[in-house]
Amino acid sequence: MKTLKVNIVTPDGPVYDADIEMVSVRAESGELGILPGHIPTVAPLKIAAVRLKKDGQTELVAVSGGIVEVRPDHVTILAQTAETSEQIDKERALAAKRRAEERLQKQTPDVDIIRAELALKRAINRLDVAR
Repeated sequence: MKTLKVNIVTPDGPVYDADIEMVSVRAESGELGILPGHIPTVAPLKIAAVRLKKDGQTELVAVSGGIVEVRPDHVTILAQTAETSEQIDKERALAAKRRAEERLQKQTPDVDIIRAELALKRAINRLDVAR
């Protein structure tokens, strides 16, 4: 079966680099499934898991937004943060989720609601990928 070269990169460096059969990402415009030979595309990403399929197995990488660049034989994801399931500290992610939920419940003038909502989405995404 044909494969795609996939690179997931953050400002701290590469997180994932492999040949895979299919990539699924959640773009701002909706879900995007990418197979070898896909038309060139660039799309902004939401906070979500990137699904990477190879040999009947699916790997997940938690990304906190970013962009995806698709070429017929190569996919590059540039994300602010990205973690494979093995890299995620579940306790830290759970603590971040609790903090974000507490901030959202308080809703005092000093709480940035949008920032707290984004923190909650990132924490939930990390916990989902870590399972």
